[in-house]
Amino acid sequence: MSTKYDPKAIEGKWQKYWEENKFFKVSEDPNKPKYYDLEMFPYPSGNLHMGHVRNYAIGDVVARFKSMNGFNVLHPMGWDAFGLPAENAAIKNAVPPSKWTHANIENMKQQLKTMGISYDWDRELATCKPDYYKFTQWMFVKLFENGLAYKKKSAVNWCPSCQTVLANEQVVDGACERCEAEVEKKQLEQWFFKITDYAQRLLDDLEKLPGWPEKVKTMQRNWIGRSEGCEFSMPIEGLKDSMTVFTTRPDTVFGVTYMVLAPEHPLVETISRGKEEESAVKTFVQGMKSLSDLSRTATDAEKAGVFTGAYAVNPMNGERIPIWIANYVLMDYGTGAIMAVPAHDQRDFEFARKYDIPIRVVIKSDDSPADAEEMTEAYTGDGVMVNSGVFNELGVQDGISSVIKYMEDNNIGSGTVNFRLRDWLISRQRYWGAPIPVVYCEKCGIVCLPEEQLPVLLPEDVEFKPSGESPLNYVESFTRTTCPDCGGEARRETDTMDTFVCSSWYFDRYCSPHEKDVPFSKEAVDYWMPVDQYIGGVEHAILHLMYARFFTKFLYDINMLSCEEPFTNLLTQGMVLKDSSKMSKSKGNVVSPEEIIKTYGADTARLFILFASPPERDLEWSDQGVEGAYRFLNRIWRLITDYARSIQDITIPDTFPNLDDDSRDLRFKTHATIKKVSEDVGERFNFNTAISAIMELSNTLYAYKDKKPQNLEVVKEALQMLLILLSPFSPHICEELWKICGNEGSVCQQQWPSYDPEALVQDEIEIVIQLMGKVRDHIRIPADISDDELKTIAVELPKIKELTSGKQISKIIVVPKKLVNIVAK
Repeated sequence: MSTKYDPKAIEGKWQKYWEENKFFKVSEDPNKPKYYDLEMFPYPSGNLHMGHVRNYAIGDVVARFKSMNGFNVLHPMGWDAFGLPAENAAIKNAVPPSKWTHANIENMKQQLKTMGISYDWDRELATCKPDYYKFTQWMFVKLFENGLAYKKKSAVNWCPSCQTVLANEQVVDGACERCEAEVEKKQLEQWFFKITDYAQRLLDDLEKLPGWPEKVKTMQRNWIGRSEGCEFSMPIEGLKDSMTVFTTRPDTVFGVTYMVLAPEHPLVETISRGKEEESAVKTFVQGMKSLSDLSRTATDAEKAGVFTGAYAVNPMNGERIPIWIANYVLMDYGTGAIMAVPAHDQRDFEFARKYDIPIRVVIKSDDSPADAEEMTEAYTGDGVMVNSGVFNELGVQDGISSVIKYMEDNNIGSGTVNFRLRDWLISRQRYWGAPIPVVYCEKCGIVCLPEEQLPVLLPEDVEFKPSGESPLNYVESFTRTTCPDCGGEARRETDTMDTFVCSSWYFDRYCSPHEKDVPFSKEAVDYWMPVDQYIGGVEHAILHLMYARFFTKFLYDINMLSCEEPFTNLLTQGMVLKDSSKMSKSKGNVVSPEEIIKTYGADTARLFILFASPPERDLEWSDQGVEGAYRFLNRIWRLITDYARSIQDITIPDTFPNLDDDSRDLRFKTHATIKKVSEDVGERFNFNTAISAIMELSNTLYAYKDKKPQNLEVVKEALQMLLILLSPFSPHICEELWKICGNEGSVCQQQWPSYDPEALVQDEIEIVIQLMGKVRDHIRIPADISDDELKTIAVELPKIKELTSGKQISKIIVVPKKLVNIVAK
C-alpha cells in the first residue's frame, strides 16, 4: 500500500478499468427509471479549456449521483464538428478540414478520458461524418416536404474575406468577428427554415419549462417578440404601389408626420427614381451596407436618414406624408416600413427634431404637454386621444380597438399579431458543412433529393483558395449531377447548412446512434427523451436552444418523437475567469487543463472547479484554490490509509447502541453529511456546499482519531460514507481507497446512502462559548436546553468568570445549537 497520494499512478489505472469493463455503457431498461444527462457537445478546436472542464465535471457529478441512486443513466458525448475554423485551418496549414477535425477529436477525446468522465463512448458521434449528416440532410428533406424549407433572395451580412454569410451576432462593430474584415450587405438567394410557423408554440411552451432559468426563458420570449397590433396599407402618391405597415399603436395613427422605409426595402429605388433626392438616397443605402443590424438599432446609436422625395397618403385622414429612409428601421422586422409618430415614440422624436419634421400630439394626459413645441421627449404614457377626429377622448386601449375596428370595417387594414422572430437562414457559402440535398434542373426547377439518394457526400479532393471562397463551386464531379425526377442534367446546390442545423437534433441521435436507415429508433427516443438535465453556457440561450426546440416540435408533428420539448431542466454554468477576465490566449491568462491534470491529477482539477463557486456563477481561477483541493485529497488519502488495515475486517452493524459521546458525535456528523450532500447535489446542484460538508466530515474524523478509545465500527461507517459521497466529485482516488479498505466492487457502483434519522437525534450537543467574539471554551449541554438556561450556564463557567471579573456583562447572544457570545465591558 502506497503511503503517498500519487494521482499519476492511480488515475490511468481506474480509467482503463472503467473502459475495459464498460462501466458506463447503458441500454434501455424498462425496469429502471431513466435519466438522460447531457452537456452541450463541443466544437473540436483541438484542446479542452477550463470552461469545458467545468461543464463536463458538473455533468459527471450529476450522472454518477443519479446512477448511484438507481437510475439508468444515459451520459453520451460527441462532436459538433462542422464549421468555418476547420476551413481557415485548411487554408492556413494546407491540411484538409476532415483530417484537421478528426485529429482534434482524437486529442480532445483523450483529454476527456483523462478527466475520468463517465461517458458511454459507444454512442459517440461527430456531425461531420456521413452516417450523421445523412440524417441532417434527411431533416432538410422532411422540412422541405412539409413546406418548412424554402429559398428566397435576402439581404445578408457578407464577409468578403471569409466569402460567407454571417449571422448578426457574428458582426462586431461592422466587422467580421473572425477575420475583422469590413462586413457588407449583399442580396443572395438563400435557404430558410420557416421557424416563424412555430413562433406561438415556441412562446407558449416556455410555460412548460419550470426547470429552466427564468433569465433564459425571458431571453427567448424577447427574441420571439410577440406583439399585437394592426397591419394596414398606405398608398404611395403617383404610384400603384402601397406601403404595408405594422403598428402596435393604431391609436396614434393621426399623429403620423412621416413614414420610414428600411434602406433595403424594395420600394426605395422605385419611389426615389428620377427625383432630385435619388443620388442622396443611393449614397445612404450604400452606406448602410457596411453596418450591422445591431449597430444600427442600438439605443445609443444616432438616428440618421434621408428624404426620398416621395409621399404616402394616410388612409385615416387623407394627409400627405413624406417618406424617409433611416438607419433604425430594419427590413427583416415587421414589414420593413413604419409609421413615424414623433410625439409618442422616442426614436421618432429624436429623428424628427434632428431633421425638423413636424410633431403632432395625439395622446394627452393631465400633465403631458399639449403643444409639441413644449416637448423635450416623446410622451409614451397613458392618456386620451386628441387631434384624432371622431376618436377624440377615447382612452389608449379603447382607441386601439376602435381604430382597428374602423380599419377592418373600411377595408383599410386588420388586427394582427407580429413576431420579432425571423425565419432561420441556413445557407452558408462554405465547404465544411452538411451539403444541402437539392439540385436545380432546367426542366423541373428546384428538386429536393429523395431519401434513397442520401447522403450527398462532401468531396474530399477540393482545393482551397486564399480568399476563403467555397471550393465546392469548382468541383465539377460534385456540381454536375442528374435530376431525380426527369433524369436530365442538373446542378447541385453548393451552399452547405448552418452548423446549428447539425446541433438541433444530436441529442435524439444519441438515443440510438448506429441506425442506418432512420435518424433514430422510435422505441429508443420514446424511452430516453426528453433530456432530463441539459448543461451548457448561457451564450447558447437563444439560437441553439430555440432551434433545438423548433426541431423537436417538428419531429413531434411528424410522429418521430413523443415529446414536444427537448430539455426538461437546463443549467447554464458560469464562465471560468482569471484576473477577473475571461480566459483567452490574447490576454495571456489561459490555464491549461492538461498542465493542471499533469501536476495535480484530474481529481484535484474536478474538485477545485466544483468547489470554487456555485455552477451557475462565474468562477475566478485560483492557483491557491487548486493547491487547497490537492491538500484536501492528500488529507483524505492519509486518513484512510492510516485506518485501512484496522478496519478491513470490521463489519458495520445495523444498529449502534451504547455509543460514547465522541462516537455518537462522529456518527451524527456522518449522517448529517449524507443528508446535506444528498440534498445539495440531488435538489439544488450546490456542489460547493456539498464538498464543504464532506471536508467538515473529514475534519471530524481527524479529531476523532485522537480520541481514546475508538469505535472502529463507527469509523468504518464514516470512512465508507465519505468515499461514496466524494466519489462523484473525485472518482479515481475514491476507487483506489475503496479497494485499499478491502471493499468489493467499485465505489461508483455502490448504492447512494440514506441517512439514519435516529443518528441525527442528539441528546447532547457541543456548544462554543465566545467572549467578545473569541472562542474561550466548549461545553456539552442537553440538546433541548432553553436559551435562558444556556446563558446562565455560560456566565458561570470558571474560565468566563475569571475573564469577566470586574467587568459588566452587557449582552449575551445565543446562536441555537452552535454558540454563545458574551459581550462584557
